[in-house]
Amino acid sequence: MSEWLSWILVDHADQVEIAVRLCVAAIAGMAVGLNRDIHNKPIGMRTLGLVALGSATVILSGSVYEGLHFGQDAVSRVVQGILTGLGFLGAGAIIRGKDGSEVHGLTTAATVWIAASLGVTAGLGAWFITVAGTVMTLIVLTFGKPLEAKLTRLFSGRPKTVQDEDG
Repeated sequence: MSEWLSWILVDHADQVEIAVRLCVAAIAGMAVGLNRDIHNKPIGMRTLGLVALGSATVILSGSVYEGLHFGQDAVSRVVQGILTGLGFLGAGAIIRGKDGSEVHGLTTAATVWIAASLGVTAGLGAWFITVAGTVMTLIVLTFGKPLEAKLTRLFSGRPKTVQDEDG
């Protein structure tokens, strides 16, 4: 192993770990956002990548002085703050139709929330949860709307007439 690589991996292991966690958070959020971009939704890859990256940054900022070890109480408070704050961003994506009977943007708001959650898990170094959560999110976003329409027809005997929230 070269001196340079050894210096990075051994002498700066915490910084490398932080960089990896931030990168994984951004990639998870961007993957969800790419799905939104493909479907021409108002919140896309850059926004959700930044939401996930921001969440991971906040989580990691509380751990820098503890050597990437997290106190359960502190993490709980930070996560609550992140998810509460993101609720306001998600709420901004929800629009009620002029007649008040249709609501649009619920799926987009939910993707803001899940991107923040993926950022939190990446920030905590919960790799399996981050990867599994990203994959499941993409499965739900890709196949959820067609499956919902099919199940609605199957169980109600009629086609779905109300627009999906924004799927």
